[in-house]
Amino acid sequence: MDRIRGEFIDIIEWTDDGRDTIVWRFPRYGNEIKMGARLVVRESQVAVFVNEGRLADVYQPGTYTLSTQNMPVLSTLKGWKHGFESPFKAEVYFVTTRQFTDFKWGTQNPVILRDAEFGMVRVRAFGTFAAQVVDAAALLRELVGTDPQFRTEEVGEHLRQLIVSKLGSALGASGVPLLDLAARQDGIGQQLAKALTLELSATGIAIPRFYIENISVPPEVEAAIDTRSRMAITGNLDDYAKLQAADAIPLAAANPGTGGDALGLGVGMALGQRIVQSTSGAAAAAVPPPLPAAPRWFIAVGGQQQGPYDESALAGQVTAGNLTRTTLVWRSGQAAWQPADQVPELASLLADVPPPLPPQG
Repeated sequence: MDRIRGEFIDIIEWTDDGRDTIVWRFPRYGNEIKMGARLVVRESQVAVFVNEGRLADVYQPGTYTLSTQNMPVLSTLKGWKHGFESPFKAEVYFVTTRQFTDFKWGTQNPVILRDAEFGMVRVRAFGTFAAQVVDAAALLRELVGTDPQFRTEEVGEHLRQLIVSKLGSALGASGVPLLDLAARQDGIGQQLAKALTLELSATGIAIPRFYIENISVPPEVEAAIDTRSRMAITGNLDDYAKLQAADAIPLAAANPGTGGDALGLGVGMALGQRIVQSTSGAAAAAVPPPLPAAPRWFIAVGGQQQGPYDESALAGQVTAGNLTRTTLVWRSGQAAWQPADQVPELASLLADVPPPLPPQG
């Protein structure tokens, strides 16, 4: 019956009853689409016409009439030497151009990042992304081939592997600290969508949307973050310990007996130690800090670095004529070598040093 039905002129169309088919080939006995066949392409579809083994055209939504060398009945009769099959093969592939939004991704192995605050950190991430065909001809050439029904599962694993390979470089290149990654997930997702679309351009697939739902760190890093949060909430740990000890005194007094007495004794000792420490700290605060170290200077004489000198030694260099207004000097804290007369700290030393003589005409 398929052979007999194949002698009629076709109405070629596709109504997708699934949600996972990307490419579907029109089923035709012997792939012998007849001359004058009517092609109906709906919205969210394109049709690729392959005539005699070559990609002939890509049809946008609309209704078209196809031209082939297969004439009803006549082509079959003329193909007697080929077993009554026409040698002129013609096929139509329908390609869905809507977005497939049910792709999920996740890192099976952690991605190692270098964070300025926590050092080397292993992170895991997962989320979803959308894929869309933007070049049906390239998709058929690079991925589909002659597959009569190309589904999302056939390309999903390839996309997930590509995402994981790009995730580490995207997170590292973003320069976002670990604690700020949650606030920057949308921006990182947009960067990854652009990078993946560029990578997949040869296959005709684009990634219009990419979502990072969660970025997690190992339990020990989470514990360190929790500890830091508690310290920030507590504020001054010394004051916090004093308050804890003071709060414990009424509790000890309200529970007389061996346990309460021991608790009261322990709290009293702890409070006494805190008072002694506070008194010692106040006494230590009255002692002035040590005098700051005098700056150490380097000078350039005859293209050679000399020093370090303190200010008294620099005065000797002025007397010896090695330190003039134009001599380059440097000390810790300066960004670069500077002429001595541009350094305010040396103004008093150079007060009696005359400027360079003007050019003699």
